[in-house]
Order: sequence, then C-alpha cells, then structure tokens
Amino acid sequence: MQGTVIAICISDARGTPKREVATARLVRNHGIDGDAHAGDWHRQVSLLSYDKVRAFNEAGGGVGHGDFGENIVIDNLDLAALPVGTRLRIGDALLEVTQIGKECHQHCQIFHRVGDCIMPWEGIFARVLEAGEIAAGAAVSVIPVDGYRAAVITASDKGSRGERDDASGPALQRMLEGAGYRVVRREIVPDDHLILAETMRTLCDNGEADLILTTGGTGFSPRDCTPEATLDIAERLAPGLAEAMRLRSLEKTDRAMLSRGVAAIRGGTLIINLPGSPRGATENLAVVMPVLGHALDILTGRDGECAAPGRSLS
Repeated sequence: MQGTVIAICISDARGTPKREVATARLVRNHGIDGDAHAGDWHRQVSLLSYDKVRAFNEAGGGVGHGDFGENIVIDNLDLAALPVGTRLRIGDALLEVTQIGKECHQHCQIFHRVGDCIMPWEGIFARVLEAGEIAAGAAVSVIPVDGYRAAVITASDKGSRGERDDASGPALQRMLEGAGYRVVRREIVPDDHLILAETMRTLCDNGEADLILTTGGTGFSPRDCTPEATLDIAERLAPGLAEAMRLRSLEKTDRAMLSRGVAAIRGGTLIINLPGSPRGATENLAVVMPVLGHALDILTGRDGECAAPGRSLS
C-alpha cells in the first residue's frame, strides 16, 4: 500500500489557522518542527485522506488544505481504516498511528461555516518514531501492524531496589511474544499507588500499548495497591476477565479467592492485574489469552463491526 503527500500544513500558534508549507522536518517524539500543536504526547501529527477532503468539497464544503487542522494530507490511502499501531514511512521519517478520529469539544470554523467537519471520524493522529525531512509529492508507505503492543509492569518494592530478581515479568513477556504480541515495555516499579497509577496512565494516554499486564501487588499486604491504582485510572471495568481467572484458579487452590486483581479499560488500552508469582501470573494469563485477541480487536476498532458509520454533509 502506498500513498502520496499532497500537502503539509502547520500552525504558528495554537488557535490560528494552519498554513501550507512545501517542506517540513519531523522531529522524533515531537512532531513537525515549528508546528504549535507538536509536543511530547500521542497526537504529535494529524493526517487526513485527500479523497475525503475532495468528497467533502464536492458536497459543497469549499475547504482548503489545513482547514480541518490537519498537518499532512495524503492521497490514495484510506487513513481512517488503518488500525492503531500501523506505521507510515515518509522518506527517512517514520510515524506510528496512535489514534483514529477525535472528540471535538468546540466545533471548528469549518463546522460553523458549513455545518459539518470530517476530522472527528476521518482524521488520524500519529507520533514520530524516526526523524526526517518530508515534502509534498513524497511517497508514503504503509507498514502493517505486527501484533498488538503490550507492556508488562512488575509491582515490587524489593524488585525496584534490585534486591530481588524479577521472574514474573520475563515469563509474561515470553508468553506474550510467543502469542504474537509486541512487548514494547517491561519495567519494575515499587508498590506505590501513585507511581503505579501514573505509569499505567502514561502508557494509556500516550497510546504506547494496547494491553498492559501488571504482576504483583494484588494480595492483602498493606503495600499491595495494584488494584487500587488500576481503578484510580480506569474509565471502564472488564470484570469478566478477573472473575474467570479467579474461578479457574480456585480449581487448584482455595487461596485464589484472596486475589484482588481487576481488569479495566482506559481509552484504547486493556489493563489486567495478575498475581506476583511466575506460575500464578502465567497460569492466569493462559486463562484469558484465548479471548484477548478478540477483546483488543473490538477495543481498538480492528473489528469491522465497530467501524464508525459514514458521514455526509446532507
């Protein structure tokens, strides 16, 4: 799959219209150099398909490049159909899609002028993985998603201080990679509510991982706070996953009923709390592994039934 850059647009200041430029430099983990909306977040660059803009104009829109707030207009690619995690190569630069569409809290000037706007469901957002110069006319290559992105977080005071080897994190990573997942981060943090919550929140809000597995901190110890940290950032709960793991574990030990692990959703990321022991963590993950692919397909929009309906000016 290959497209072509039709236009590049930047804003000199937030709240001002974008202007078209012939060339631009994409800065790693920042966005387009000189664009007011660039920064260290997951929506560093916005992109829009040229055919969607053309159809909008043919229906009476009358808009120019950058009027929807997009940075890059690309022809011959249905950008909104690309799943989160897809990578786009433009010259030496490499982008990774982090979000499809957005919620508009304040309608743009285009909406007020013609009564509609396509950016909320046709626009996509990406972060810059590799820097490079881009120009109008440049080819855009699509690198498909190679498995879902997963992060493994071990909650352990001793582990974070280097006083205990982490066996559970590596065991979960091997299991995930064996199932085709890309483990993009594995780290050890102390049993601290605020640190755990912030670590998970950052992974979710920056669009870095589709799945977060935590191991440890789900028991009755005064320092066990992983479920509370998860619930603190959760937007929705997924209780069936935690219930299934406890039910299966009860077949082996009655101590399974002491596990307080939860499963929750924040944005497009699924978070699952697992026990701290390598055996408990992997056995519990094995219980839910058969349904995780389908769950993430639905959550991230890869499942066709969850695609946003088409929109028009009429």
